[in-house]
Amino acid sequence: MLTVSLHGIKIHAAIGLYPKELIKGNTFEIDVDLTLPDAQPWPFADYSLIQKIVADIFQPPGQLIEPFVLKIHDALKETFPIAEKIKVTIRKLNPPMPGEAAYAQVCYETP
Repeated sequence: MLTVSLHGIKIHAAIGLYPKELIKGNTFEIDVDLTLPDAQPWPFADYSLIQKIVADIFQPPGQLIEPFVLKIHDALKETFPIAEKIKVTIRKLNPPMPGEAAYAQVCYETP
């Protein structure tokens, strides 16, 4: 199998539970892994298309990152139907909470 990965996609978006997050926004980091069949010639997955899918889905504001991880996954599955496995990870950097946390993360993966 061939895994095509695009990690560390940075997006600033108005996503969060608190009103100030919807105004100020948050910084997110997204990782995408597509596992493609082991065939010759190698299957093609355009990195810029992966980035565009992620950026487009982050355009409308929202409260939770869980729906965004599912929307990205579904869009990738539709765009790359040959993918045997898709993994999408979203990290909300420096989430607003008491204490310090580098990030909050959700990950969705399907075979």
